[in-house]
Amino acid sequence: MSTVTLSRHTSPDFFSRVVEGVSAFFEAVSEGRQIAQRYEALSRLSDAALAKRGLTRQDIARAAVSGR
Repeated sequence: MSTVTLSRHTSPDFFSRVVEGVSAFFEAVSEGRQIAQRYEALSRLSDAALAKRGLTRQDIARAAVSGR
């Protein structure tokens, strides 16, 4: 009777792609949190304070995403 041993070799490229994917995921989560924090901060401002920044209530989402 013969015995067959199976070994799986994964390339280093696979692991680097996994690490890059995980890293990109956490960077995206971080960016999303920063956008949410900017949105919250801007939405708490009065209309007059927004106007001083050249913004209206309708501009808040765009400004939060653009980092303004």
